[in-house]
Amino acid sequence: MNAGLWLPPDEIRSHLGQDVGDRLIDLLAKAPSDVFALIDAHKIACEPVQNGTLHCAHSASGFRDIQTRHAQLSTAGAPVELLSAEAALARTGSKTFHGALFDPRAGTIQPLSYVVGLARAASEAGALLFTQSPAQTIQYRNGCWVLTMPGGTVQARSIIQATNAYHQRLKDTVPAYVPVYYFQYATAPLSHNLRASILPQGEGFWDTGLIMTSFRLDQDGRMIIGGMGDLRNAGRGAHFAWAKRKLAVLYPQLSDQPLEQGWHGRIAMTSDHLPKITQIGPNALSAHGFSGRGIGPGTVFGRLMAESLLKDDPSCLPVPVVPEHRESWTGLRRAYFETGAALTHFIKART
Repeated sequence: MNAGLWLPPDEIRSHLGQDVGDRLIDLLAKAPSDVFALIDAHKIACEPVQNGTLHCAHSASGFRDIQTRHAQLSTAGAPVELLSAEAALARTGSKTFHGALFDPRAGTIQPLSYVVGLARAASEAGALLFTQSPAQTIQYRNGCWVLTMPGGTVQARSIIQATNAYHQRLKDTVPAYVPVYYFQYATAPLSHNLRASILPQGEGFWDTGLIMTSFRLDQDGRMIIGGMGDLRNAGRGAHFAWAKRKLAVLYPQLSDQPLEQGWHGRIAMTSDHLPKITQIGPNALSAHGFSGRGIGPGTVFGRLMAESLLKDDPSCLPVPVVPEHRESWTGLRRAYFETGAALTHFIKART
């Protein structure tokens, strides 16, 4: 759960302009603190650990990338630290990295438990939650929104559409994005001896590879490895074999650890890697396209969208509303990412 977006600050400003870019950078710099404050206020049991994250350089070019990010983030006031290869070894327990960028603002959580905790808090505050009730139509009638579901209808003055990469294709409300799949595998709980040699300060990390890898330990000591790929398709075997091989390369002491569970989900990517807020009608907003940074930015965007609608004040929003957002060749680009990930994992699992 990181501060900010995938893009470094200068690229955010180049897309959004100086003033809007600076505001978004400042808002999302505080996103981890916002999330951890919610967790604390509502006593959400989601394994929160705010010990920072490590962006690890997998190559010399990767180290140059994090040097650039360090310079830009430092200029923007972020308390980030550039670590040498030796320091990265001490923090990760792996000899494979050329260095790392440490961000103390960030941390790790169990995201499903976070969502469940937010749902409980909303329910306790008076919200009515209906699961397994997909909206089949959304219409604006006589100054009011009417949503129809299999079991009835809901009327509302305002609506927020927050389906992101899990949208069901309702007419005129389809968010435009490229769906990218990301999977994770978990080992059995590691022994205390093994845990002591891996991520001793409790950070999560991901690397600078084009087909990136992520690692973290959960509260029971399971090592969780993640990468791009869809576990439903023919590439599942390649993804599994790669995860086993990658784990052994980074941590030879874990080479005999079985991967007990695997799962995957969808990420909504936009071409510029910036989230979008679109106006789908009067008093109706939709947000999508967090491009893999949904926890912190999604929390901030949701709060500010609600505030904007309650106050009827668009200036509350983290980015300006756009009437629509288009993406081209989304199906082909999805296939490109999945094929590239599967081939990369197939080749690297055997080298």
